[in-house]
Amino acid sequence: MITYETKQMSFKDIKPKRKMRYEQILDRLMTGTKTAKEIAVELYELKLIPSTERNYTAPRLTELEKMELVKVKEKTKCKYTGKTVAVYEITAKGIEQRYIGHIPRLD
Repeated sequence: MITYETKQMSFKDIKPKRKMRYEQILDRLMTGTKTAKEIAVELYELKLIPSTERNYTAPRLTELEKMELVKVKEKTKCKYTGKTVAVYEITAKGIEQRYIGHIPRLD
């Protein structure tokens, strides 16, 4: 019972942060296609995240893709890691959601 309660408390704490990260990612994609790492680097340079680690953006990109707000356009070789990675672009629905200011509810 205690672990369930603490999990719920943690989830409630991160929900607003997740929505904010969605908005930050969509803003970065408004300027063109990018990889998860490139978005992370930009957010780090803007002092919005504590490091350039792609794990700050990759899970949110997956969620945004499921909501059809972004899509994978192509794959490329990452200039930071040398690995083959996905390149994301914002969709028309994503642009509409960002300008209207309504990111779908998370519950």
